[in-house]
Amino acid sequence: MKFYELVKRNIRVYFRDRWAVFFSLLSMLVTIILMLFFLGDLQIDTVVSLMAQFPGRDAEADRANATVLILQWIAGGIVGINAVTVTVAMYSGMIRDRVEGRLNSIYTAPISRFTISAAYVISAWICSVIICSITLAISEIYCILQGGEAYSFVSHLKLLGVIAVNSFTYSSLMYLLAMLAKTQGAWGGLGTVIGTVVGFLGGIYLPIGQYSQGVATGLKCLPVIYGTKLLRGIMMEDAERVAFEGAPAEIIREYRLEMGTDLEFFSVEVSDFACVMVLLICGVALLLAGALVTKYMRKSDR
Repeated sequence: MKFYELVKRNIRVYFRDRWAVFFSLLSMLVTIILMLFFLGDLQIDTVVSLMAQFPGRDAEADRANATVLILQWIAGGIVGINAVTVTVAMYSGMIRDRVEGRLNSIYTAPISRFTISAAYVISAWICSVIICSITLAISEIYCILQGGEAYSFVSHLKLLGVIAVNSFTYSSLMYLLAMLAKTQGAWGGLGTVIGTVVGFLGGIYLPIGQYSQGVATGLKCLPVIYGTKLLRGIMMEDAERVAFEGAPAEIIREYRLEMGTDLEFFSVEVSDFACVMVLLICGVALLLAGALVTKYMRKSDR
């Protein structure tokens, strides 16, 4: 059995399980409901209030522009969430293979365990990139229908690049956690916890500026916030320029820090390049940790 065949087989198993695909998108649906019906108006009112302090503003136009801006903010968070939840659902297939004995059959093939593990990670990465890209396309179309503008070609390339890096990080992380989970029940429970917590860790349900300073500093020590920061920064760029036209740079800066599209770590601004490096370094470190766990398990199986 070749590496390509393993990757192809794992991807087919994931997409053939409709419930796995549904539950990997469930957090996206929950976020949409929360933001559109509970939290979205609050964020829109914040932008409208900021702009109302400047004379000569068109309140109706400001609200329309603020709505598009917040929709982009929500969309960036949703794409960030999917990079986590899709990989969780993807590795359910690996654990099912282990529990039902299919993994042992694969181990008998003339292929190394490292290659088998790499096939699972690559499969999870590909599925995550596909689902996140579909989510991006759907959210972009919806925002356009609400009065927003289509992203430029360069912005699309940047977004796809961030999606790829973000998906790699969580493919590595979830592989490590999946190797530690012994049963499907344990993985299912862990996946539920991850799906619930990731929205808060990434500043997705609430802007990071609304957390206490200690909590916000803790979130900046985790990779989740950096993925959503990059996605939102690109997706909100045009809408932000329109919504804050005529506003002082200080107001825009404070708003970006409040919403997490700009980040400061101990009063030092975190650049986009630094965010990418954090994601890549975390992804590589987690992948190596997963490889060590796989090696240990190989020895314990003897």
